[in-house]
Amino acid sequence: MSEFKVGDIITGKVAGIQGYGAFVALDDKTQGLVHISEIHHGFVKDVHEFLEVGQEVKVKILEINSETNKIGLSIRATEEAPAKTKQEPKRAPQQMSSGPDEGFNTLRDKLQEWVDKADK
Repeated sequence: MSEFKVGDIITGKVAGIQGYGAFVALDDKTQGLVHISEIHHGFVKDVHEFLEVGQEVKVKILEINSETNKIGLSIRATEEAPAKTKQEPKRAPQQMSSGPDEGFNTLRDKLQEWVDKADK
């Protein structure tokens, strides 16, 4: 593993796919994992929608853990992030009103008015 270092961008081959990510062979002896969150900019529900076994991919080495011999990889770090679209500001919720002259009143304040309306 000493030939690889954090920050390297290399081409590897998808060796296996799991629900949580894809294993990528960097050479004949070395594999790393691309976690599902590092496959694509945006939400990835199913890894199979983006990758297939045998596919060549460009990956960036994010971390190398020499104690566990695990390598963390990213595909999305090798791609330019999509341009952010300007979102419209959220509208304030509209207030419900039963009529033009009615505002917020407590039930006690409104009770007599409702009784009077019901009697009519």
